Amino acid sequence: MGMHCSVCEKKPVVGNQKTYRGKAKYLGGVGRKITGTTKRVFYPNLQRIRVVDAEGKVGRKWVCTKCIRSGTVQRPQKKKPFSAINV
Repeated sequence: MGMHCSVCEKKPVVGNQKTYRGKAKYLGGVGRKITGTTKRVFYPNLQRIRVVDAEGKVGRKWVCTKCIRSGTVQRPQKKKPFSAINV
């Protein structure tokens, strides 16, 4: 599938980029005017991370940073470092 979050299905959205000209009013000008608009695409911030799914299997998925930070994604537990047995 295309670029989308595997948790919340966030995907690229289309919007406009506006070009301005002129001096702002608060700086003493007559105001900023829009001189042109062009289409652009807003992409989600996706990261490829290791995720534990519902069955407990660990795999790599594309997940947006909002899902990572909010805790909707369960990360696998890190293994303890190797330690020798004390005799």
